[in-house]
Amino acid sequence: MSVILAALTSDPNLLRCELHRLQGQVLLQGEPRANAVGVGAYAQEEVLLQRLASSGELTLDSLAPPHESEALLFHAGQLPVGLSLEENTQPFRARRWLFAHQGGVQGFEPLRAPLLESLPDHLRRQVRGGTEGELLFAIFLRRLRDLGRTEDPRLEPEVAGRVLADTAREVAQAAARAGVTRTPTLNLVATNGTLLVATRSGEHPLFYTRLEGAAECALCEVTPATPETQPAVGAHRRRRTVVVASALKRSAGWVELAHGHTLTVGTDLQLHARPGA
Repeated sequence: MSVILAALTSDPNLLRCELHRLQGQVLLQGEPRANAVGVGAYAQEEVLLQRLASSGELTLDSLAPPHESEALLFHAGQLPVGLSLEENTQPFRARRWLFAHQGGVQGFEPLRAPLLESLPDHLRRQVRGGTEGELLFAIFLRRLRDLGRTEDPRLEPEVAGRVLADTAREVAQAAARAGVTRTPTLNLVATNGTLLVATRSGEHPLFYTRLEGAAECALCEVTPATPETQPAVGAHRRRRTVVVASALKRSAGWVELAHGHTLTVGTDLQLHARPGA
């Protein structure tokens, strides 16, 4: 099973610290072991994607970008032999958007042509991989485009969450029309660096938590004995980060997103989980 990890933080300078805090809480590998591992992050106006070596043991510290970033989206999964790692490794990127999914659609191939047909030409050309991931992303982008909100920096998290949930619902309806008897099991996660949305449809769990500020950081050598006059003390106390994860080592402090619900998080880092998937 693939693994998703996403984070949205109040302090881009401390994203590395926040990932380090998750040690012992989240898993970065599923079974079978991933052969397609990717992480996306933000560097001011750029969106950077990195493919990670999956032969060794992945660590949270290795996911941290070498620059400040407001958000991060990580995915590790197993691709069938013959599929291009370059074209099929998640997360996928389009302009400011990063997107990843977990789960799938039984009997997907009959759905591929009609779903592609629903896309405008520029999005259809974007779908180059052989899995359903890029196509799901393109449907999400088409729905944002129909609202005229694809690149809107003021896009409300609630609107993005509704679009993400509608994407999962559209695929489920297409599957039903094609006679697929098993309802698609999909977890979808997307971020544009200022908001984070996730929706769960099916049996695979998805969890979320909010890390509150603390005057301790092993990476920055900030301890309770560090003088209050040090700027790092205040920065670490003010930091807050929302994390979404699909696989946990320890569930204390985490909330499981209910089936059929969508999580939305904006710049205020307030969590809202509502029915809608």
